[in-house]
Amino acid sequence: MRRSPTRKLIPILPLVFVLLLSGCMSRGIPQAGGSGEQPAARALLQKSAEAHGLAAFRQIDDLSVGYAGEWYGLVSKVQPTLIDADFRQGSQERILLKERPLIAQRHDGPKGRKQVIRSTTDIRVFYNDEPATNRDVLAAAALVADGYRMFLTGPFYFLDGNLSLESGDDESVEGRACKTLVAVRRPGHGLSAEDRYLLFIDAENHLLRRVRFTMEGLESTQGAIAEVDFFDHREIAGVVWPTRFYERLRKPIPSLPVHDWRLIGLDVNRGLSAADLSGPSFSAKAAEPARRIEPSGP
Repeated sequence: MRRSPTRKLIPILPLVFVLLLSGCMSRGIPQAGGSGEQPAARALLQKSAEAHGLAAFRQIDDLSVGYAGEWYGLVSKVQPTLIDADFRQGSQERILLKERPLIAQRHDGPKGRKQVIRSTTDIRVFYNDEPATNRDVLAAAALVADGYRMFLTGPFYFLDGNLSLESGDDESVEGRACKTLVAVRRPGHGLSAEDRYLLFIDAENHLLRRVRFTMEGLESTQGAIAEVDFFDHREIAGVVWPTRFYERLRKPIPSLPVHDWRLIGLDVNRGLSAADLSGPSFSAKAAEPARRIEPSGP
């Protein structure tokens, strides 16, 4: 198994000083030059989707997913509502992919269980079966739910709904040459009116290696840019999924480690419905943990 990214020891500088430094240190996302999809950009995205198993993905009605990971300490202090580390140490997620997409997440942590139900038009959150009404809590949960679907489904997420899609400059990720795509989506993920994305697609095998993105859906993250790297791809049910994820902040605090997590379970087509996912807890059919992914070799 690929080793996890090296953890960096970051001195806790006064935040104002860090923000002053960030303007010249952070790398962002290019502004889109126009609207619509450039043919060359669309062709590259299609190649990436096919490399990840597009034909098999289109046969999936529902996904059951398990994650485990850990947060880095400083980011929990900078964004406590978004991180919600007391409840988000591991999660089971269920995703309906067809006509009316729906995401339900059961997060577990030292203070109990957090249940999130996210549709295209609504967001609901329960803490230990009690509904949450705080506006920031709901916005943060929507941002996380949509983000995790994007991270898991990679290029499939961008096949529809782009306001614009165009080619960017060549870059590299972990020593691998990548082509880049600049995407603008309206609405964005979470409760955002619009977000921008930079996709890093492996020039050789067309797998998605990184996505960089804005986070306009939560007041405290507006103007921020983060990125997630994808590692240890495995073919399951005909689809090539990343099984290791590493998130860092790019702006306003450059290269700040955020989250390191693993895909520990995945199965498809349990026959789940919205009724299985829409309450403060999963139905019996949905509650069974996602089928465990056996670790790869050393």
